[in-house]
Amino acid sequence: MAAQDFNFLLATDSYKITHYKQYPPNVSKVYSYFECRHKKGAQFNEVVFFGLQYLLKRYIAGRVVTEEKIQEAKVFYQMHFKQAVFDEEGWRKLLERYDGRLPIRIKAVPEGRIIPRGNVLFTVENTDPDFYWLTNYIETMLVQMWYPITVATISREFKKILAKHLKATSGSLEGLEFKLHDFGYRGVSSQESAALGGAAHLVNFCSTDTVAGLLMAQRYYNCPMAGFSIPAAEHSTIISWGRSREKEAYECLLDQFPTGPVAVVSDSYDIFKACKHIWGDKLKERVMERSEDSMLVIRPDSGDPTETLLEVIKILEECFSCSLNSVGYKVLPSYLRIIQGDGIDLRSVDEILKKLSDEGWSAENVFFGCGSALLQKLNRDTLNCAFKCSYVETNGKGMDVYKQPVTDPSKGSKRGRLSLRRNSDGFIETVERGVGKPEEDMLVTVFENGTILQEYALDEIRKNARLWEEDLSPAQHNQDHPTPLEIHQKHIMNGVH
Repeated sequence: MAAQDFNFLLATDSYKITHYKQYPPNVSKVYSYFECRHKKGAQFNEVVFFGLQYLLKRYIAGRVVTEEKIQEAKVFYQMHFKQAVFDEEGWRKLLERYDGRLPIRIKAVPEGRIIPRGNVLFTVENTDPDFYWLTNYIETMLVQMWYPITVATISREFKKILAKHLKATSGSLEGLEFKLHDFGYRGVSSQESAALGGAAHLVNFCSTDTVAGLLMAQRYYNCPMAGFSIPAAEHSTIISWGRSREKEAYECLLDQFPTGPVAVVSDSYDIFKACKHIWGDKLKERVMERSEDSMLVIRPDSGDPTETLLEVIKILEECFSCSLNSVGYKVLPSYLRIIQGDGIDLRSVDEILKKLSDEGWSAENVFFGCGSALLQKLNRDTLNCAFKCSYVETNGKGMDVYKQPVTDPSKGSKRGRLSLRRNSDGFIETVERGVGKPEEDMLVTVFENGTILQEYALDEIRKNARLWEEDLSPAQHNQDHPTPLEIHQKHIMNGVH
């Protein structure tokens, strides 16, 4: 399953290849875990678990060790360290005993589950005592889980904000899954980042231009088409007509795409004049001929997002009028909407929608696009992701181990074998020191000895990540404690996927 040209032996921090020499004599098991540490006052207090299945399928499952890869690693590390520290004998033993498959067991939270920070998300342990060093050898790769987890979490926070305003100003959540469009493909560092981040966003929404994310969902999460887009202009297709022919550029879009929605960036010169004099006058009849199914979506792309959008919607109201929805908020004609994709992050979306609401406008009028704030302006410390050893066995005896730095108590680690459960109050908690009951454990064995044992389709992951009514309540918004299970069961929201 793993890529043929990928050398697993070279996919670690190089100092780790020396660690087989550093563990205590006669150690036979190393057990480690991954978590998003809890931090008081953190912006996010719960996370969406997503992305492990891709890493397992792409890099870890199947025959990942061969004689050729051992020799390549031997030569590489000799040059790198300028001494012979590579464990050639250990890797060859793994190749001979397991045909190059990894004697490792990984137990993990089901993908898409919402877990409060500070809880175990997955555990890793060796299944053969001779390969105790393998558990933390793969830390480097597995900790890269921080990226899809963080993107899925931020995307879901966007969804909470959008759902709150949409529900308040329209009375329903219709169309919520299309309210945030992924504009981030060009703003990330690589094709793989675009794929991982793009797929993570699709856990929560169905709107994207990031093809790499769609392909990942298709190839690794059994979803033939996870997201959708519409024909849309960019500045080059507008300004290539010349400034004096801006109207003709817009008219071309209406001609070329007479059915189905079409989005037109309209700020190449003057967004306000474009809305008032071109869309709202010269092309007004052409716009009014369109329907809800073939709406024109006008895109501002510069200036202060809140001020610009408010001015644009007022101009469109003057030119096209508006109506009141069932809860008394103003809505533009169904053939006309706005998408704001510049300067968008969690704060600005909330600010824009609050200002619109204050001015009497429904959130129905606006879509959002987001790029770097969704896929790039984040790092491993956004959710304080960490991988730590918590249990070892030496001379046949188990020992709970931990770190507890005097200089930073927040970096203290968990002890012993871990399990994850819902307690009697309905709250998710981690049980340490190996005393958890197996029948209560939410962690599922997903990988063992080179084989993936549990797979999740995107449809199932989306169901796990869906919003609850409590997510829309400001009083409950991202509190330090999750809502009890029995309340959740009564108040499921927007099961649209």
